[in-house]
Amino acid sequence: MELKPNAVFDYFAQINRVPRPSKHEEKIIAFLQGFARQHNLGCKTDEAGNVLISKEATPGMTDRATIVLQAHMDMVCEKTSDKVIDFNNDPIETYIDGEWMRAKGTTLGADDGIGIAMAMAVLTDKQLRHGPIECLFTRDEETGLTGAEAIGPGFMTGKYLINLDSEDEGEIFIGCAGGVNTDIDFEYFAQDIPEDYVALRIVIDKLTGGHSGDDINKNRANANKLLARLLYDIQNKYDMNLVSIDGGNLHNAIPRHAEAVIAVPENSKHEIRSHFNLFAADIRDEYHTTEPNVEFTMESVERPDTAIDDITATALINSLQAVHNGVYEWSQDIAGFVETSSNLASVKMPEEGKIKIVISQRSSTKSQLDHLCNVIAATFTLAGADVLIHEGYPGWKPNPHSTILTLAVDKYKQLFGKEPKVRAIHAGLECGLFSEKYPHMDMISVGPTLRGVHSPDECLLIPTVDMVWKHIVAIIEDAPKA
Repeated sequence: MELKPNAVFDYFAQINRVPRPSKHEEKIIAFLQGFARQHNLGCKTDEAGNVLISKEATPGMTDRATIVLQAHMDMVCEKTSDKVIDFNNDPIETYIDGEWMRAKGTTLGADDGIGIAMAMAVLTDKQLRHGPIECLFTRDEETGLTGAEAIGPGFMTGKYLINLDSEDEGEIFIGCAGGVNTDIDFEYFAQDIPEDYVALRIVIDKLTGGHSGDDINKNRANANKLLARLLYDIQNKYDMNLVSIDGGNLHNAIPRHAEAVIAVPENSKHEIRSHFNLFAADIRDEYHTTEPNVEFTMESVERPDTAIDDITATALINSLQAVHNGVYEWSQDIAGFVETSSNLASVKMPEEGKIKIVISQRSSTKSQLDHLCNVIAATFTLAGADVLIHEGYPGWKPNPHSTILTLAVDKYKQLFGKEPKVRAIHAGLECGLFSEKYPHMDMISVGPTLRGVHSPDECLLIPTVDMVWKHIVAIIEDAPKA
């Protein structure tokens, strides 16, 4: 399959050779700074590490308003359980699968590497007629939008901004949800495991996963919730010690993998295995459409000496079973649009005596977001845990009458002979933070079609890259006057 535009895909290939995990963007920052020097472009970097590269208007276009193209530098680093990779040093290996580009066992990094590549191609295109251009590359979008949050007034000068972080060609986004992360901490002491107990390791793996905002309405299973459901059944029917639990990694990814080690009386082992097999069959039936590849494993392992104390283990399992996960409220104004949701993102045992849970809440309505945070806090407070609700990030209020939106819609119809969809997104976008600091900035968000983002199934629909490129070029070449 031909990769068009060549410049965009060439830059994307270069970007995927540069490691860029969230909070470790030093190499991609240096790469972009070097790119600016190589092409004699203006470049500045703020204290947070955000990079802004600027290009002067071409002759005859100096009267046009400055347009900002914006993408984030970091990527979600997820992999299949059998993939060996060091995301801090190794490149992303890509391949072509029909009309799709994929990565070998990892996230592809098109979220938002393809946006970076498009901005770089604009900056080096010698045929493009344009007014002043600013390209903003933000850091740490995926784990808290801290780069966008740190941008100060005056760092950008543009009147219009095109965010390049959307995932559906043919759709123009003009609003997004706000979000909050909640941290839950349990403390436990180690209690002895009876000598007549045996240990079993339970693994739930190869779920579909996906983006905790964009995919939360697609009835995909959450590995942490499935594991909690199974453990709740076992603890209420058999004697059981919970030895360890681990599931999920990132607040904005639906967990694909979770596991636990339990200790049970030896004379109950076979009955518990039968219960496990029935549970696995039920889940495969319930999720036969969205989770065709789910795997369940129960295996004997060496019995440890201690487990989590019974009181804490029961409180933990009960609260994980009870806490809400998935869509919480649907919009009353937009049919089929998720207003409020929650993702049970990770359950970890980072050190002896500690269990840490991270849950991500999103909503386009501030009061609903606050309410859901309180629902989750109450659930775990009743279980005796410490709860910390973080400050979060704001939503982006839609402006259906914006100048840049009108221009974008008109250009799309001229190019492709059809109306684009104009909508809001349940996922978070940095535009919410930009709108707080630059209240008069007019913004839209566009991007090529991506699927399976935040998971090793992430893929990019190749033909849509050229479509988005042509759309962006048409907007830039007819930019409003200053």
